[in-house]
Amino acid sequence: MEKKLRITLKKSPIGYAQDQKDTVKALGLRKLNSSVEQPDTPAIRGMVAKVSHLVDVEEIA
Repeated sequence: MEKKLRITLKKSPIGYAQDQKDTVKALGLRKLNSSVEQPDTPAIRGMVAKVSHLVDVEEIA
């Protein structure tokens, strides 16, 4: 079974660089405390690493 990541937006991207705002949007996050489930791929991991100061991540089965 494919592993997934639950990504939750914990801090607003307002005041951060435009590329970080775009990364949050590309992950599918819109509102504060919203969560999305994404596949655990190197691309998604890289996006999460770029905005790690704004999001919480947990692995789900």
